[in-house]
Amino acid sequence: MLISKIVKQKVIGIRKFKSSVCVVAELFKNFSQSSEFKMKYILVTGGVISGVGKGVIASSFGTLLNCSGIHVTSLKIDPYINIDAGTFSPYEHGEVYVLDDGGEVDLDLGNYERFLDVTLHRDNNITTGKIYKQVIEKEREGQYLGKTVQVVPHITDAIQEWVERVAQQPVKGSVKPEVCIVELGGTIGDIEGMPFVEAFRQFQFRVKRENFCVAHVSLVPMPRATGEPKTKPTQASVRELRGLGLSPDLIVVRSERAIGQEVKDKISNFCHVGPEQVICVHDLTSIYHVPLLMDQSGVMKFLTERLQLNIPLGRPEKPLSRWRDLARRVDNLTREVTIALVGKYTRLEDSYASVSKSLQHASIQAGYKLNLIFIEACNLERAMKSENPVLYHEAWQSLCKSDGILVPGGFGQRGIEGKIRACQWAREKRKPFLGICLGLQAAVIEYARNVLKLEDANSTEINSETKYPLVIDMPEHHPGQMGGTMRLGKRTTIFKGDSIIRKLYGNVDSIDERHRHRYEVNPNFVEQLEASGLKFVGHDSEKKRMEIMELQNHPYYVATQYHPEYLSRPLKPSPPFVGLILASVGKLQTYLNQGCRLSPRQLSDESSDEETLSALAASIKKSTLLSPSKLNNGHLNVKQNGSSGLSNDSVSSYENSSTDELEK
Repeated sequence: MLISKIVKQKVIGIRKFKSSVCVVAELFKNFSQSSEFKMKYILVTGGVISGVGKGVIASSFGTLLNCSGIHVTSLKIDPYINIDAGTFSPYEHGEVYVLDDGGEVDLDLGNYERFLDVTLHRDNNITTGKIYKQVIEKEREGQYLGKTVQVVPHITDAIQEWVERVAQQPVKGSVKPEVCIVELGGTIGDIEGMPFVEAFRQFQFRVKRENFCVAHVSLVPMPRATGEPKTKPTQASVRELRGLGLSPDLIVVRSERAIGQEVKDKISNFCHVGPEQVICVHDLTSIYHVPLLMDQSGVMKFLTERLQLNIPLGRPEKPLSRWRDLARRVDNLTREVTIALVGKYTRLEDSYASVSKSLQHASIQAGYKLNLIFIEACNLERAMKSENPVLYHEAWQSLCKSDGILVPGGFGQRGIEGKIRACQWAREKRKPFLGICLGLQAAVIEYARNVLKLEDANSTEINSETKYPLVIDMPEHHPGQMGGTMRLGKRTTIFKGDSIIRKLYGNVDSIDERHRHRYEVNPNFVEQLEASGLKFVGHDSEKKRMEIMELQNHPYYVATQYHPEYLSRPLKPSPPFVGLILASVGKLQTYLNQGCRLSPRQLSDESSDEETLSALAASIKKSTLLSPSKLNNGHLNVKQNGSSGLSNDSVSSYENSSTDELEK
C-alpha cells in the first residue's frame, strides 16, 4: 500500500515536470518566433516625369515611421553608370552630397538625413556602376566558376544582396533598422533602370509579400487650357509598372492643386487599387507639411496593416507635433532676411540645395522668412561691366541690397574674381559674411591682395605660377584620378582661443564636420595674415590645415574650409549659418550674451516692430540735421530691420577696388 502510494506520487511528479518542460519549451518557441525579426521594405518608384518628388515622399514615409517608434534606414538607387556622384557637374544632378565616411552621393540622401536625423553610409547609394564593378571583379576572381555572367541572374542577384546587406546596417547609434525605404531613381520605363525593376520583381518573393510594399509616385497634370486634372499619364505609368511585374500598393499623386474624390476614384478604378490607397500630395507652402498631409491621408494606418508593423494603437503624438509646430512656424513668419548667395552654378538652384536648406533652418530658428538671392559670381567681375553692363549693375545692386552675404564652395577659375570682389565688399562695408570651402580661400586671397598688398596673391588652382600662393594643393590630393581623391568625409577641427564661431558651437574644444576640397590655405602665410587681424581660430589635429577663419573687429566675417551645411537639421541648424542670419538681422550679440538663446519675445513680431520704430526714431532725429531736399532725394532709406539702405548711385559707382576710394 505504502509502495503503491510512493510510486503514484512519483508518477504525478514526473507528469508535472514534463508539463513544466513543455510550457518552458513553448514559451521559448514563442520567444524565438517573436525575436526573429523580418526587415520590412518600402520601394518608392516614379512615373510620368523625373523630379516628381520621390525623395521628399520617401523621406516623409520615414518621418512618419520614425514618429511611430519604428527605426528606419534609406537607400537611393541611381541607374547611371558612374561609380558615384563625385565627378558630376552640379548642372547634371544638382549638388554632390558628402557623408561621414566620405561617400559622394546623390542630394536625395541629404533629404533622408535631414528628415530622419540619421547618418547614412556610402553603400546607401547604389549605382549601376557600383553593381557592375562588383560583378565584374567577382568574375575576374573566378567566383562564378566559369559560368556565363548575365544580367539575370547575376546582376539582379547582386542588387538584391546589396539591398539586404545595407538594410541591416545601423544608421542611428547601434540600433538596427526595422524598415528600409528604397527610392528607385528615374522613371519607370527608363532602359537603364530595367535591371533594378527586375531585381525588385524577384525581391518581393524573396522577402515575402507581408514584408514588401511598393509606393508609386506619379504626376497628375492640370493643363491651363482645360483647367481639370488629367489621369491618363498616371494610368499609363501604373500599367507599365504592372507589366514589369510590380503592382503598386500606394499611388502617391503629385499635382499643383488638391484633387477631388472623383479623380481619386477614377485613379483607383483604372489602376487596380482601393480609393484609400490613392494619396494626393499637392504643392504646399513648405516640404514640412508633406509628412503631415500623408498622415492625414491614412498612410500610417495602411502601412501598419500592409507590412504588419508592431505599432501600438495609441501612436505617440509628441514627435509628430514637433513637425506640426515647425510647419506652422514656417507659415507664420512675417519678418524677412535677405541673403545673397554668390556662386558659380546659380542656373540650377539644386546645385546649392544643402546650403539653401541650412539657411532656411537658421532663419526659422531666428524667426525670419528667408529671401535667398542667387548672384552669378561672373556678373560681379569688372570684365562683365563692358560685356554686359545690365547684368553687372543688377548683380551689384542685388549684393548691396542684401542683409548678409554667403560665398559657397566650387571648383575651377570661372567666377573666382567675382567671389573675391564679394568678399571685399563684405569686409569693407562690414556686411555679415560666411564663406564655405572656396569661399574661405577667396576671402584669404582678397585679404592678402588688399590688406597685405600682395597684389599677385592667388590659388595654385587658378594660377600655378603665382608669386604669392596663398592657397595650395593639399597633400591628400592625387593628381590624375578625379573620383574620390579629395579630402572627404568627417574630420576633427580643434578650436584655438576665443572667437564668435566657437561661442556659436557652445564653447567646445573641438567639432567634427564634413569636408570636400582639394586645396588648403598655405601655412607659410598664416603668421603674416594673423598679425594683420585675420585669425585662424580652428585647425586640424596636426595644426597644419586651417579650418576656420574669423576677421577681428567685424560684426560677422567667418569662413570655414569644411562644409557645415551637410550636418544642418530642421530642428538643429548649423551654428555658422545661425551666426550669419542673426548678424544679418542685428541680433547676434544679444544671442551670444544670452548664452546662445533667443527669448520668445525676441522671436515674436513685437520685437521686430519695436526695432523698426527705434530705427525710424533715430532716422527722424538724424533728419533734423539734413535739408528737406536731401530727404526727398532718397539718400536716407530705412529698412525694416533698422539698417540704412543704399541709393542706386552708390551701387553703380562701385568701380574701384577699395571702399576708401569709392567714398572719396
